[in-house]
Amino acid sequence: MDLTDSGSLAVVIAAVLIVAGILGVVIPVLPGLILCWLGVLIWALLTDAGGAKWLVLALSTGIALAGTLIKYLWPGRRLKESGVPNWSLVVGGMLGVIGFFVVPVVGLVLGFVLGIWLAERARLGPGQAWPSTRRALGAVGLSLLIEFAAALAVAVIWLLGVLNA
Repeated sequence: MDLTDSGSLAVVIAAVLIVAGILGVVIPVLPGLILCWLGVLIWALLTDAGGAKWLVLALSTGIALAGTLIKYLWPGRRLKESGVPNWSLVVGGMLGVIGFFVVPVVGLVLGFVLGIWLAERARLGPGQAWPSTRRALGAVGLSLLIEFAAALAVAVIWLLGVLNA
């Protein structure tokens, strides 16, 4: 692979963005699915992969949009059914951001869990705070799983497009 060739360089840049996007799903600082899609877009615009590159881009766009939509709707519906209010998630998010700066990377998760637990403890009392917090964490985990699956699907579709180009 000659990196002075713009098409080869675009493939490398796209691969780096897609890998960063997949990692971004797990590391909440990076916009995971957006980076994956952006990698496919750069590849489609800057390579001579033929007409199939537009099909790859269209499929990736559809998966990224569907993944983004589903990651908010499905867990959100489960949270409403379980009775966890949005306020608890807001408190969890705020403490997660504070925790990120206090204890880098893991502080985000710790602060989020602590914030939800504190909000639910204030709302429901000590006996019901932890079960409610577990339900909220399950919904967040489902959201991450949906986004991760969509990011992997975008990566696989892109890889198949690169191999067939």
